[in-house]
Amino acid sequence: MKKVAALVLALGMLAALCACGGESDKKTILRLNEVTHSVFYAPQYVAMSQGFFADEGLEIELTNGGGADKVMSAVISGQSDIGLAGPEACIYVYNQGKDDYPRIFAQLTKRDGSFLVGRSDEAFDWNDLRGKTIIGGRKGGVPEMTLEYVLRQHGLEPQKDVIVDTSVQFNMMAGAFTGGQGDYVTLFEPAATQVVTSGEGYILCSIGAESGAIPYTAYFA
Repeated sequence: MKKVAALVLALGMLAALCACGGESDKKTILRLNEVTHSVFYAPQYVAMSQGFFADEGLEIELTNGGGADKVMSAVISGQSDIGLAGPEACIYVYNQGKDDYPRIFAQLTKRDGSFLVGRSDEAFDWNDLRGKTIIGGRKGGVPEMTLEYVLRQHGLEPQKDVIVDTSVQFNMMAGAFTGGQGDYVTLFEPAATQVVTSGEGYILCSIGAESGAIPYTAYFA
């Protein structure tokens, strides 16, 4: 199944490049900028390691953008050919009225891959979050919006019943939490497990399991 998904992704990327005038008989270097490096994007890494992209005439140069804003900036400036991030990044650029806005052409994940991490390993209840602070990522980003959706599903109003701290950059969230900021944090793997292994936090629940299927991360150019 992973091979099929990865191959479909490779074909989608190739089609996008061909539409831009690339030559199909030559290997094309594709500069791919991902929002973070995570096991969450395993199908992409399988496609790279197993040569599925190479079979389609593509050579992937992968960069960790460290956040959706940075990924989008790299694509718009021409530093990257393809971006992988939440679809909201494209919506924000489109809403600015720009003529040459990036377009989404494929989806990689349909669930939130983050976990809620706390400072205690006691049995977790959503009411434990009342009056507490969660480091939740960039305001308006898919991870932060998904977190707020899940909180409301459990009867908690963000910024009223529980504070969602959106001041910390995506790639700095684990460090901020282990440094003493906030009571909880949402983290992707491997960051979540690294915090647990260091003895500085405990995984309490999966945000994706609570939210259900959503358009989470997508490729755009």
